[in-house]
Amino acid sequence: MAQSNIKVKVQQFGNFLSSMVMPNIGAFIAWGLITALFIADGFIPNENLAKLVDPMVFYLLPLLIGYTGGKLIHDQRGGVVGAIATMGVIVGAPDTPMFLGAMIMGPLGAYVIKKFDQLIEGKIRSGFEMLVNNFSAGILGGLLAIFSFWGIGPAVNGFTQLLVVGVDWLIAAGLLPLTSIFIEPAKILFLNNAINHGILSPIGLEQARSTGESILFLLEANPGPGLGVLLAFMLFGKGSAKQSAPGAGIIHFFGGIHEIYFPYVLMRPMLLIAVILGGMSGIFTLVLLGGGLSAPASPGSIFAIAAVTPGKASVYFANFAAVIVATIVSFVVAGFVLKSSKQEDEDIEEATQKMQEMKGKNSSVAGALQSSPGTLPESVNKIVFACDAGMGSSAMGASLLRKKVKAADLDISVTNTAISNLPNDAQVVITQEELTPRAKDKLPDAYHISVDNFLSSPEYDKLIDSLQNGVSEELAEVVEETEVDVIGADHADDDLLREENIFLNQEFATKEEAIRFAGEVLVKNGYVEESYVDAMIDRENVTSTYMGNNVAIPHGTEEAKKAVLRSGFTVLQVPNGVDFDGQEAKLIFGIAGKDGTHLDILSGIAVVCSDEENIEQMVKAKTTKELLDIINSK
Repeated sequence: MAQSNIKVKVQQFGNFLSSMVMPNIGAFIAWGLITALFIADGFIPNENLAKLVDPMVFYLLPLLIGYTGGKLIHDQRGGVVGAIATMGVIVGAPDTPMFLGAMIMGPLGAYVIKKFDQLIEGKIRSGFEMLVNNFSAGILGGLLAIFSFWGIGPAVNGFTQLLVVGVDWLIAAGLLPLTSIFIEPAKILFLNNAINHGILSPIGLEQARSTGESILFLLEANPGPGLGVLLAFMLFGKGSAKQSAPGAGIIHFFGGIHEIYFPYVLMRPMLLIAVILGGMSGIFTLVLLGGGLSAPASPGSIFAIAAVTPGKASVYFANFAAVIVATIVSFVVAGFVLKSSKQEDEDIEEATQKMQEMKGKNSSVAGALQSSPGTLPESVNKIVFACDAGMGSSAMGASLLRKKVKAADLDISVTNTAISNLPNDAQVVITQEELTPRAKDKLPDAYHISVDNFLSSPEYDKLIDSLQNGVSEELAEVVEETEVDVIGADHADDDLLREENIFLNQEFATKEEAIRFAGEVLVKNGYVEESYVDAMIDRENVTSTYMGNNVAIPHGTEEAKKAVLRSGFTVLQVPNGVDFDGQEAKLIFGIAGKDGTHLDILSGIAVVCSDEENIEQMVKAKTTKELLDIINSK
């Protein structure tokens, strides 16, 4: 058990390192191309354009990594402080590209500002939030920059130089091919990101800066070992593994997604010998012929490798030869293993599931190997409700499910957002039926749930039941979550929901008429600009804001948020109902939300409206105070 936990932690650490680098691979490739083309030994030397090389590798790339690492910890604010802290480590070690330093200071800076924000949460007087936020980020970022300048920069510089010396010794002693003994099994166990992005790429970039290329970029990225295994399954495999191998081979070799071949090796652990020997032979070929790349090839596609190969015929020959040799060696060994096996059938779906269990999360390419993709992940730590604007129906749905998750004693984050802002780490995404295709297009690898009634969908209880019976506590990450309080009498903000904004016994011929009435109330009371009213109609045309239980919550589009001056609500009681696309709404909550300050009240409204008895009481309320008291009583 302890070993498994350690392995999961190392995998998570590797994934975190990869998440800092992968979004910025385009910048690495741009730097690699400029280096390969314009340095003195480049394909088309140009002294002026070569001046771009050092500023990009010393400043741009580390700052991008530091910002991305910070944003992973504490969103935009963490990214800014992380970049400031990274600047200190860059200047503190001016002779070495500070990729390792950025990987340290970016997340560290974000962690510090995150803890500060948690410490002062709810303690800042209204109107001083911007002042405190800006000065705290500036002061803490500046202090961290000074700390990294004096401490982290020199330390990382010394460590990097030590690693460079070690790699040079391995190359000089002819022992570099032996690294495949560690690299190839690490790929199968999802530990490769810690090795590749934490060690090989930073050292490789240091070498490429001075020589124009580095062999280290191809130690892990060579697609030959995996391709050899997949070719062997095409010819000698059985069952579903043989049938799926051709498609997997195309994804692996041309798409550069090496993860696709891992399940094939997991089915036959002896195939580790094939990929290790394939990797060793490829590295030996690179050393022998003088191969290398000018920048990381990520993903490890043959196209990416070709794009960042320095413009020399000899280097192209060496790199392609290394891929071919690795493929042949891996194919021969894998073919022997498969031919000598007595196993009648290979279940690729079972192997893929095993791979995802080892990884601790859904694989981004598992759907290519499974006949029924889209199953609920075993380990769920983040559920996201999504709607068009991210401030109405999704917030209400999230409030209800958050209560159910808490009641079930599950350690799972439940948040809401606009579909356009869906986070990449969302594992379960819940949307209205009409919006599900958009959500799937935005985040195809997540598990998607469609609902037609955000207030009382049976899908919530089904999901909770599945999570209670299927979530692996051993792999679940602890997610820090700021709970949204359910509104009560002590929490209500009188300026957000006031009696004079509640209108009883209303009659409307159409939903457009009702929405415009609600919008004009928001305008009259200074919550929104006039343009917001039309945006509420536009939002309704995207998909109905009818929530179920005779409740509708019209609000503006994502683009209309700039027209919101401050958060506010209006409530329309329509005893005879008004048609919302075939559904009858008797309570209409017009919403204007700014900076999330409306979420407490919206959460309370969601809880109240999930009970049909409360709906009936509000529809029959005789005074505005009576209706408001029902909302505030929960």
